[in-house]
Amino acid sequence: MLFDLLTTVETGGCSAKIPPRQLEELLKDMPLPADPRVMVDIATHDDAGVYKINDETALVITTDFFPPMVSDGYEFGLIAAANSISDVYAMGGTPLVALNIMMFPSTRIPMEVYKNILRGGLDKAREAGVSIIGGHTIDDWPPKYGLAVIGTVHPGRVITNAGVREGDELILTKPLGTGIILAGQRMKMITPLQHEHAVSLMKQLNARGAELMQKYGVRGATDITGFGLAGHALRMARGSGVTITIDMKSVPLLEGAYSLADLGCIPGAAFRNLDYTEGGTLFAGDLDYNLKMIAHDAQTSGGLLMAVSPEKSRELLKELHESGYGGAALIGKAIRKREADVVLQ
Repeated sequence: MLFDLLTTVETGGCSAKIPPRQLEELLKDMPLPADPRVMVDIATHDDAGVYKINDETALVITTDFFPPMVSDGYEFGLIAAANSISDVYAMGGTPLVALNIMMFPSTRIPMEVYKNILRGGLDKAREAGVSIIGGHTIDDWPPKYGLAVIGTVHPGRVITNAGVREGDELILTKPLGTGIILAGQRMKMITPLQHEHAVSLMKQLNARGAELMQKYGVRGATDITGFGLAGHALRMARGSGVTITIDMKSVPLLEGAYSLADLGCIPGAAFRNLDYTEGGTLFAGDLDYNLKMIAHDAQTSGGLLMAVSPEKSRELLKELHESGYGGAALIGKAIRKREADVVLQ
């Protein structure tokens, strides 16, 4: 009989993150490194750190791990690895090597599940061209898994969430709604196909998206994970000194996400994210409540949100569609800084 990992957790995936408001408060007084070779640190709450080695090479360094959001150990490993590696892609980098991070209760879950999680991580890393060269495990309940990843990027081509410029248009590469769909799965409110589609997107690497960002000269981007579209857009806007406007009617959604939200199936993480963003966000008076909450839905292994110059955005979007990101869409733009950091309309 297969062991169901969902029986070990109440909250899994990126929904398990500390609320962004609390995290920001914790980090605000942390000293920043004085090393001039550090190109990106926690100051702008970016996806990964960047450390310059020489004029041709900088290291992109990140780590990510979380509790299960699916029942099967192998699928959990695939998703967790894709999510961890995504932070390197979001910086425009090429991932190279990784270390496993595992917390596993060895006396409470069959060790075969442990093996399957690692096998999933290994297979996804291999797909990304990443070599897993070691790791660390502690005995802990509930299980958690992820990777510490190192990649490279040219120091002059680093992409950050502080690189958005006034006039840029915003492209989102994957539909929203994974948190809501996963909640719907637990409550037996969705179809197997709806769940399968969400899982397949969480397993999809953002590798081609990173390549296209470099091809089209994108300098501002992030990946959409635990703080939701609105939360990550807020950090981009503040880091870049612009206001970001998002047309929620243009945002791609997973099948079933809107109807679940309409039925009240909205995970707690969405409300915690709303608590973080509402002080810096202007919500249009006619904004659909369900779309407002979907904008705050915590995503696991979500898509890239990239800011591209208007003369290049349509061609970039076309190439994304041709490269397997069929749900990619143009969803907003960056405008001159206003009182609000983000406008949801």
